[in-house]
Amino acid sequence: MSLQQNLFDIDAFHSFTDFSTFTQNIPVEWVSSAIDLSHKATIRRRRLPSEQVLWLVLGMALFRNESIDEVARRLNICSQGLANEALLARSGLSDARQRLGADPVEWLFKQTGQHWGRERYTGDTWQGLQVFAVDGALLRTPDTEELRDHFGSGNTSTNRQTPYPMMRLVALMNVRSHVVLDAQLSPYRRSEMRLAEEFIASIPNDSVTLFDKGFWGADILLSVSEQGNQRHWLIPERKGLVYEELEKYSETDRLLQMKVSPQARKRNPFLPETWQVRAVSYEIKGKTKTVFTSLPREHYSEAQVADLYHERWEIELGFRDIKSSMQNNAITLRSKKVELIYQEVWGVVTELQHHSQRSEPSRCQLWEVAKRNPL
Repeated sequence: MSLQQNLFDIDAFHSFTDFSTFTQNIPVEWVSSAIDLSHKATIRRRRLPSEQVLWLVLGMALFRNESIDEVARRLNICSQGLANEALLARSGLSDARQRLGADPVEWLFKQTGQHWGRERYTGDTWQGLQVFAVDGALLRTPDTEELRDHFGSGNTSTNRQTPYPMMRLVALMNVRSHVVLDAQLSPYRRSEMRLAEEFIASIPNDSVTLFDKGFWGADILLSVSEQGNQRHWLIPERKGLVYEELEKYSETDRLLQMKVSPQARKRNPFLPETWQVRAVSYEIKGKTKTVFTSLPREHYSEAQVADLYHERWEIELGFRDIKSSMQNNAITLRSKKVELIYQEVWGVVTELQHHSQRSEPSRCQLWEVAKRNPL
């Protein structure tokens, strides 16, 4: 059985029904810290306590096909004498979510990402390096005037706006564990590259990060390799680039030099005028593909580099978890207020972390299966 099929078979979402599900991997201390940082800890007793509202937001991601009030009942949110019909009414839950806001959920996501995303496991590295990937996704929101004004949307071939506002998500993911170390959310109009720049500094040392071609640029790639220790990157060749061949190691392995664009140097005056990349070419299904990388030839062979880039599809599976498994194949987020949209998505990616932690068999075990049974 392939790794992809194993991952698709991991679906324990609907077997969890109470707080013990979450607290097994998400310590209650983290939740308390999130609430304290949000300055929301003093909500009066007659209201739904913030801690329980935060669990509710995570439960919304877990039970995507259930109504919010049903999620509250399923998780026994108001278990300590606080339950009443007014609190569990949709308006009461919505008011409680708005009082909580998005910041505590974002903080909890960042905490889980930093704690779990840097963990190392046996067989969880490539040539001694942790493997990460950066990619983006678009999430559809309900079509209201408030959400369209804030998030915006793309244009169709007829220059008309798409039917729904769109939120942009860009994430840094450990491709072996599917834990998201960091992420940025924004309206549609912001570019993926600018969002990715926000978390480049958080990439761990002794790692290699796989990028989609849309992230090509000297500013972001040089930041990866120069800001840390043994931080490497790999990205597909971008067509139409002008370069000088400095050295030819073999017919399929070359050292290239390119000029840094004036636009990049304007954004970052510390960038050099030129920069060098290694270009490795390989054949797949009768077609020649080329990847650029900072991995030095002295330590990493052509075959190793070519094989490594195939792992980039792992982040696609991670986003499949967000869009399909985590949201029960729904294509539109459920919240209808700007703040609650951010809150909902931070809850989704936090629950994705939780899913990655509790999945059995482990991602490492599945990777060993995949190497024995390649796609």
